[in-house]
Amino acid sequence: MASREEVSMVGFAIVAYAGDAKTALMKALDQARDGNFTKARALVEESTQSINDAHNEQTKLLSKEAGGDDMDVTFIMVHGQDTLMTTMMLKDEVQYFIDEYERLDKIEKKLGIEKN
Repeated sequence: MASREEVSMVGFAIVAYAGDAKTALMKALDQARDGNFTKARALVEESTQSINDAHNEQTKLLSKEAGGDDMDVTFIMVHGQDTLMTTMMLKDEVQYFIDEYERLDKIEKKLGIEKN
């Protein structure tokens, strides 16, 4: 059986990795807004690694549960799961906005519109 403490520690790790991913995604959005699309996409890739790290932490408990261990659900774990899922959704939205900022940038350049 995974102890309550072990489940909570995994929850903390998931929150930390998801938080790192969210930070990278918000920086990516800022970079895209400034026209730095290569940097923006690199930050999205950085977020992907953090999301994968969170999933790896999650898999530790999933494997134990699949093996028959009982799990105590903790609020920290619930928070971790929520943070991870909302960050994954944010990633999809940020990728969309990067594409849109790039599309607008091309249109503005074609029309000769200078940015402030």
